[in-house]
Amino acid sequence: MTQISVKVDEAPAPVGPYSPAIVWQNLVFISGQGPLNPETGQPSRGDITEQTNQVLKNIDTLLKATGSSRSQVLKATVYLADIADFPKMNAMYAEFFQGTTYPARTTIQAAALPLNIGVEIDVIAYRLD
Repeated sequence: MTQISVKVDEAPAPVGPYSPAIVWQNLVFISGQGPLNPETGQPSRGDITEQTNQVLKNIDTLLKATGSSRSQVLKATVYLADIADFPKMNAMYAEFFQGTTYPARTTIQAAALPLNIGVEIDVIAYRLD
């Protein structure tokens, strides 16, 4: 079986040479998503709550495009430009996954993120054939 690159107009275009999502068999790998507006390609400059909300919307769009959903996310990695933003990011994250089994997760402070964004999240999920 080969890997399938997934790109959709409803999610932001990549800012580099990578696929927004890759499907391989029943696994879905979603590249780090920043708070980019899919229509403009520009990052949200709101607070961390607004940025996290946009990131999770982008992830949700890609999950649906791959035949997966937030309830099928196995692992998430959260990168914060400022670890002091953890409580607000965490509240949005908890709301997003409410009613599902929370995925395994790692959260770190990154020295810097592309486009001076405050948060980036990548996920690994599964999908049913």
